[in-house]
Amino acid sequence: MDRKAWVAITLSVLGIIGWYWYVSTYYKPPPEAVVAQAPSPTPTATVASSPASAPAAAISSTTSIVASEDKLFTSSAEYVFQNDTGGIEQIHLYRHKGENGENVTLNEKEALPIGTLGFGTDEPLKGFEMHSDAQSAEVVFQTTTKDGIQITKRFHLPESGEQYLLAYELTFKNTGSSEVTFPAFFVSAGRAAPIHDLDLSTYTRFDWLEDKKSMTDIDVNWFSAKSIPLIGYQTSVEKSLYTITHEKIAWASVSSQYFCTIINSAQADGTSVWAKRFVAHMKNTKPVYGMEGGLGFSPIRLAAGETAVRKFTIYSGPKDYSILEKLGEKQQEIMKFGFFKPVSIFLLWAMNKFYSVLGSYAWSIILLTLCIKSVLWYPQNKATQSMRRMSLLSPKMTELRAKYKDDPTKMNEELMKLYREYNVNPLGGCLPMLIQIPIFFGFYGMLGTAIELRNSSFLWVRDLSQPDTVFHIYGFPINVLPLVMAASMLGQMLLTPKTGDATQQRFVFFMPVIYIAFSYNYASGLSLYWTTQNIFSIVQLYLTRNQAMPTLQKKSDVVKKLALEEKKKRKQRKL
Repeated sequence: MDRKAWVAITLSVLGIIGWYWYVSTYYKPPPEAVVAQAPSPTPTATVASSPASAPAAAISSTTSIVASEDKLFTSSAEYVFQNDTGGIEQIHLYRHKGENGENVTLNEKEALPIGTLGFGTDEPLKGFEMHSDAQSAEVVFQTTTKDGIQITKRFHLPESGEQYLLAYELTFKNTGSSEVTFPAFFVSAGRAAPIHDLDLSTYTRFDWLEDKKSMTDIDVNWFSAKSIPLIGYQTSVEKSLYTITHEKIAWASVSSQYFCTIINSAQADGTSVWAKRFVAHMKNTKPVYGMEGGLGFSPIRLAAGETAVRKFTIYSGPKDYSILEKLGEKQQEIMKFGFFKPVSIFLLWAMNKFYSVLGSYAWSIILLTLCIKSVLWYPQNKATQSMRRMSLLSPKMTELRAKYKDDPTKMNEELMKLYREYNVNPLGGCLPMLIQIPIFFGFYGMLGTAIELRNSSFLWVRDLSQPDTVFHIYGFPINVLPLVMAASMLGQMLLTPKTGDATQQRFVFFMPVIYIAFSYNYASGLSLYWTTQNIFSIVQLYLTRNQAMPTLQKKSDVVKKLALEEKKKRKQRKL
């Protein structure tokens, strides 16, 4: 191997070792997942008022003094409302479990309640009082400002009946005798924080959609100071606030890896957004950050007796692509599938289709993988034949490399001439791998945010959306599936015909290390997919190992042979 190859491999190994050290130092595996038990479904929402029995822990001491606590129940979630600010203090999801087997809770008690009206970025409008009853299946708050503007907030189930969705109406009424202007305000989207310690920081984000066209997003790392590695030169200072002014903002969202809250304006008339990060908790003396934000609007001018209405929807729940797509306004974009988005969408659709029949996401991944490999069976066979032809040409290639070792340009010219002379495509064996790359990264993008695999188990794997850690050695997690994946890759490579020079062949055997770097501390569903496809490839190579070895002929000899055969046929026709 030349010096450049050794430098590249050394840097790669050091990078992987550094990544493992970082993950093992700052992250720990989640506890065993508990299957979520939803309460008995109810056809409509109900409101339960219990000011006397409200627990003290449910009362926020930093945002307001709560006079009473009311809850709205649906078949999938419990919405806890807060007086004074008149918003959703917390949302408990019945069908999803977090740490310690408890229901996943969205928004934190110290945060601004979702739907809070405010000014600037942290000044809530207070003084709201609840005017609801259990029969109406809605929650209503009302207050009147010193300028005589009566503000009414109404939370209720939308007509569409989508899960995890509430309709939210803001009504401004001028009760005075002269024109009044309500100043620029924002509607809070609440907070989002990592559910598990292994959730990567890049999944905690703030997203917003402009002009109903393109989504803009930042994660919590946007606020951090930036510096050049090793040198330590600081390129940007730490930031405390993200704010953007724009016309026609449709929605804003705070999200963690698998859950989100989206404030969507029906009129798409938002004019600004803001976001901040906060310390959710400490992990090994290091802060774990969450995200909070809001959607801003222009001032509202009201003549005497005039009323203005602003309508919203609030989605607070899992990142379920099928649900988010139905909501419209490109709200499914928060999934952020990445460059191979079309592939991710297809794989998610196919996986869910198989799940509807099999009832297991693990077996759905396995069956989907077998279908993909079946489609690639013929191209894989052609690639194997191409690699066999290349292996037959290898001695001649070695001679040329030795002959022109001091003249790389001439060597490449002669190699290309050799390929043309024997009609060999040096890239013919790469096609199946090139097809597998977008599929691999399609799974990578999809499994990172899609809710489907969360809490899905398989054999020893407790949660296919998390690494399958079985134990630790000196704090380092031992994840079985990525190791099995690497072993299956090595087995496949040993059966694959060898092509290229010795340096290229050694570099190919470095590929399992690269794939481990991608998947070791990632969703184990990704390793399950790649392991399955490796085993299928090994079976295919085994079944086709006895195929006749291709012959290596010069292109000119083949042409002459075809010409002679055609000449014989002509003579036979004349006779």
